[in-house]
Amino acid sequence: MSVTTLDAGPSHILDNPAWAALTGPHVHFAQRIGHAARYHQDVAPFYAVSDEDDPRAWADLARLVGPGGTASVRGVTEAPEGWEVVRTGHGVQLVDTGLRAEPDPEAVRLGPDDVPEILGLVARTQPGPYLPRTVELGTYLGIRHQGRLIALAGERLHPPGWTEISAVCTDPDHRGRGLATRLIRAVAAGIKERGERPFLHAVATNANAIRLYESIGFTLRRRTVFSLVRHTGAASLEETA
Repeated sequence: MSVTTLDAGPSHILDNPAWAALTGPHVHFAQRIGHAARYHQDVAPFYAVSDEDDPRAWADLARLVGPGGTASVRGVTEAPEGWEVVRTGHGVQLVDTGLRAEPDPEAVRLGPDDVPEILGLVARTQPGPYLPRTVELGTYLGIRHQGRLIALAGERLHPPGWTEISAVCTDPDHRGRGLATRLIRAVAAGIKERGERPFLHAVATNANAIRLYESIGFTLRRRTVFSLVRHTGAASLEETA
């Protein structure tokens, strides 16, 4: 199990943000067994364990997913006994160190009635997973052109004191106009108004996105691995006792 941390020091809440969110501000979206938790399956695809080196957490996760079940978790490159890694992806975590946050006059608040259009934009742009109830996780803002949704950004993981900006995307026909930057700043304005600090994640190979985030005031904090793991059914569950 391997995670590269850019800032050496004691454990930080952003080292395990999904667990911090699921056991904190997002507890009402959580299904939890002991040391493992996940979002409701129509809200977000993320799972979390309290400590990836704790056998009790993996036993609890096995109970949560069931034999043959899969879970998307961070920080894991080698699965423990009873599990297998299906695939892995490398990501980066960036935090706000100088972002100018400001409302945008064209940004509109999106809600459940907008979900079909949001899912359509997400399908065209592939910013990452977005499910029918993801919009409930926080504020999602969009920009429309002639009534059509062309850009999106919103709030996802919510560890105490922090909020992740996610689903940043722009329709291909409208890129190059700074819409993503405007929406990031607008979402960040609401986050900072609550006294919280924005952070975000990106795929490590998405150099254009990372360059944009750094140019507007985000700093690379951490590199990590995101893995899809499958429970093979061989793990003992007695360690939860």
